Amino acid sequence: MLRRLILALLLCLAVPALAQQAPVRVALATSEGEILLEVDVARAPVTAANFLRYVDQRRFDGATFYRAMRGGPDRGLIQAGAGHPRLPPIAHEPTSQTGLSHVDGVLSIARDAPGSATADITIMLGDMTYLDAGGADPLGYAVFGRVVGGMDAVRRIHAAPTSPTEGEGAMRGQMLSPRIRILTARRAQ
Repeated sequence: MLRRLILALLLCLAVPALAQQAPVRVALATSEGEILLEVDVARAPVTAANFLRYVDQRRFDGATFYRAMRGGPDRGLIQAGAGHPRLPPIAHEPTSQTGLSHVDGVLSIARDAPGSATADITIMLGDMTYLDAGGADPLGYAVFGRVVGGMDAVRRIHAAPTSPTEGEGAMRGQMLSPRIRILTARRAQ
């Protein structure tokens, strides 16, 4: 617990410097093509810094997109997770605090309870604003970026085959089979 508090304090000290920065671009090279992300370090500094630490430490290299939640042909989300070991969980940045929203193409971080997010990211297909704070979950999920190139690759991942038996609870039938590999994740110019 003390380790988490120290990490949170260090992140808070870094927030003023991050707030002055322009968005950071990250290129995800996947087996389905490249996805170019723009990470919003100004409005979601804690979540953005966490994601960029995983990228800079190359923890997404060799990871996979493992889930495709479908609400229609162009509606739902895809989910990926970085390899292990994971960095400590981060403080929750709800959309009510950042002013961001779960609209088409945004990047969000998955979590169980608030303050438990580590390295599982989702990309939205279509508007899914019920994932914002005040929606289905009062605190919602933290948006921290958006896709600025490669939505065709996102759609291919979303349309990839899923296993009818893999997954637990609401995720049953949403697990990609086979998984879609992330070859590399690097900061881009």
